[in-house]
Amino acid sequence: MDGNGKERPLKLIAKSNYIPKKRDSKPLGDDAHFICEEKHTIGVADGVGGCAKNGIDAGEYARELMRNCFMFLLTHENYNNNEEIVDPKLVLTQAFKVTNLAGSSTACLITLAPDGLNIVNVGDSGCLVMRNRRVIFKTPIQQHYFNRPYQLGITGTNFDKPTSAQVFKVAVKAGDIIVAGTDGLFDNLPIEVIEFIVNVKKEKGLDEHEIATILSDRAYETSINTLAITPFMEASKKVGRIHYGGKKDDITVIVASVVPSGEWLAVGTLYERD
Repeated sequence: MDGNGKERPLKLIAKSNYIPKKRDSKPLGDDAHFICEEKHTIGVADGVGGCAKNGIDAGEYARELMRNCFMFLLTHENYNNNEEIVDPKLVLTQAFKVTNLAGSSTACLITLAPDGLNIVNVGDSGCLVMRNRRVIFKTPIQQHYFNRPYQLGITGTNFDKPTSAQVFKVAVKAGDIIVAGTDGLFDNLPIEVIEFIVNVKKEKGLDEHEIATILSDRAYETSINTLAITPFMEASKKVGRIHYGGKKDDITVIVASVVPSGEWLAVGTLYERD
């Protein structure tokens, strides 16, 4: 139901895959994400690794931020009773207020409302929307300067607040595909490559989890390839820096399909590793 008690015409079917940069020494990595299909909302976050210089595990901040987003969706009175359309900026703001850990993180939340996608983005995580085999929208990178993305945090004066977030509204229809991810995906795979993989694998009948896995695997393979031509390498050239090949990073990918409503919905999943 939407905020007026009407049946929603569309819903999301979303699945994910996550590859931490240091699989053995730091299996949790610095990324975090959640999928809440009941509330038609997904989110990704990337703890900013620069905090490690001060002995801070940025992954803990990202995980707590996403955990708090997820819990706010499930426990907020209006959302719990399906009386209100989810406002992703409000969700992020409320989660930020109760995330009292050292560290910082980028974040991107996407919610499917009856009239389209509502997107809030801070930093260089993000999402794109595909229709008829082509990307029709992508969140722009939000950064103070090259490789210094906007990032949410409370310990220090150099961090940003949810008030700095970019907000977008994107009309969607059944059959559209959303790919959300951290910069480990978008720094390593050009948009054209993401388009190609999604189109080929959808044609072969692969589901959202399988496509998310293939995208993250390809991004990981590219990240360790010193000969690859990558978006991060090209961006480095534009500011006079030298970087060859891929960019080693944690990689989170969520693939979501916009489909007609009327089928069973799961409550959602907060993705954490033991």
